[in-house]
Amino acid sequence: MNLSELILTELSYESATARRLLERLPQQHFGWKPHEKSMTLARLATHVVEIPGWVASILDQDEFDVGAREYVPKDATSVPELLQMFEKNTSAVREAIARQTNERMMAPWRLKRKGQLIFEVPRIGMIRSMLLNHFIHHRGQLSVYIRLLNVPVPSIYGPSADEPM
Repeated sequence: MNLSELILTELSYESATARRLLERLPQQHFGWKPHEKSMTLARLATHVVEIPGWVASILDQDEFDVGAREYVPKDATSVPELLQMFEKNTSAVREAIARQTNERMMAPWRLKRKGQLIFEVPRIGMIRSMLLNHFIHHRGQLSVYIRLLNVPVPSIYGPSADEPM
């Protein structure tokens, strides 16, 4: 069994669902946030589309040090820009995952902060956690944001209050 194929199957479904959500974002509310500690709609949506782009570092490197350089997020300014970023990142991650062997997927990968080991897991575990679980988590937040803005929520894992499956 090819481990990459399993991840790609799941990614295909989750990406299609995310795209439907992203297409509905009310651009006029990009600066809105539900709470003072929350991200703005633009920041959260941009974060969702960035996540697939991070997987290349998991696949191409054996470790990542979060303290080695400062991360400066850039927020998208329009829905078309978000969708373009999303297509670019999901297409690139699909190609990168498809090239992986089972051995490479099971090889250890390390996360560090300023040289200190935070954890080490098989690469596939990090892809599941960082790519899929993290992506799904923030996509879920995005669905709550649009609900609060009275935008119809698409079906995700079943019908929503606004849309059948």
